[in-house]
Amino acid sequence: MAEVSLNVEAPLEAVWAVLADGWSYAGWVVGASHIRDVDTGWPEPGTRIHHSVGPWPMVVQDVTEVVRCEPSHLLELDARLWPAGAARITFTLRPRSESLTEVRMVESVVRGPSAVLPNVVQDLMLTPRNKETLQRLNALARGRAAPFD
Repeated sequence: MAEVSLNVEAPLEAVWAVLADGWSYAGWVVGASHIRDVDTGWPEPGTRIHHSVGPWPMVVQDVTEVVRCEPSHLLELDARLWPAGAARITFTLRPRSESLTEVRMVESVVRGPSAVLPNVVQDLMLTPRNKETLQRLNALARGRAAPFD
């Protein structure tokens, strides 16, 4: 299980707004290259983002489904990328101040061929990617929180 966290320089509401915008995922999730569709009601449990992953022309089309959602606090996803498998990803938000939000991201491969890899190998593969994912989330949340001129 790969676990990373970052203090995002934005209020909780701005961070949640990025997570709750399924159309934004290709902008901050490392590896996501295109969002084809987002189910109405996202991020309610059972709704999905229909995404493409990878560089063109080797694009894989799959879906990510919401498993659990506690608005402004927690988002748990089942992210599929067949034939590699599927991962359970949980984002937990905690306000540190009015303008700082701790985001914790936990990911573990739960199905498919990649699930047989030892946890230490999964961590080595996922941790750098997930740290960059949180940096990108930070940038988008900061942009949403910035006042308009």
